Amino acid sequence: MNGNFDTIIIHVMTEENALSLLKQHIQKRVPQITGEALTELSDAFLIKKIKKKQFIIQPEFTARYRTLVLEGAFRSYVIDKDGIDHTIQFALEDWYISDINSYLYQKPATMFVAALEDSTVAQMEFNKEQELKKSNHVFETYFRIGADRTAAYHQRRIISSLTQTAEERYHEFVQQYPHAVQRLPQYALASYLGMTTQFLSRIRKKMMQKS
Repeated sequence: MNGNFDTIIIHVMTEENALSLLKQHIQKRVPQITGEALTELSDAFLIKKIKKKQFIIQPEFTARYRTLVLEGAFRSYVIDKDGIDHTIQFALEDWYISDINSYLYQKPATMFVAALEDSTVAQMEFNKEQELKKSNHVFETYFRIGADRTAAYHQRRIISSLTQTAEERYHEFVQQYPHAVQRLPQYALASYLGMTTQFLSRIRKKMMQKS
C-alpha cells in the first residue's frame, strides 16, 4: 500500500475507463514515457473483473501475473498450522499485489490473494514483463520503481511490527491510510495489525470516546 487512496472511483468500470486509469498510473510512475511507448505498455496488460471473495492466487499454484488494482480492494494472507490467517498486505487503487516470491521465481505460491470487493484489475504476465524490460529502458524503469516502493513498504512494516505496540500500529495505519480503514473488514485489519478483532474494537471505542 502506498497511501494513494484518494483516486476517483468509477463505479461502472468500462474497459475504456480501466485503460484510462492504467495510463494515468503509468504516467505518474514514468512521466517521461512517450505516447507510443505508453500505448505499447498499457496494451500489454490484461484488464479483468474480479468478484468479491474470488482468489487470484492460491498456494501450490504459480503466480503468473502481478496485479495492479484499478478499482476495488484485495488482501494477501497465509494460514498457519493452527488454522489462523495472517494478513500480509492490502491493495487498493493504484497499488500492486501478488505473491512476489512466486511471481519472481515462477515457483508455487505460499499465500492466498483474494478480492475484498468487486474489483477491476490490470494484470501483467511474467514472461511479457521480461520482454518489455529488455525492449525499452523506460519499461524497465516503470517496473523497477514499483519494485522499489514495494520493498520500502515491506521494510516499514517489519520495523513497525518489531518496534511498536499493537495500538501504536493501528494509530499509524489510520494516519497513513484513513480512507482504507473505512473499507477494510475488521477481521482483516486486525489480522494485518497482529491483534484480535476484540482488541481492535476496544482501541476504536477508546478513540471514539476521545474524539
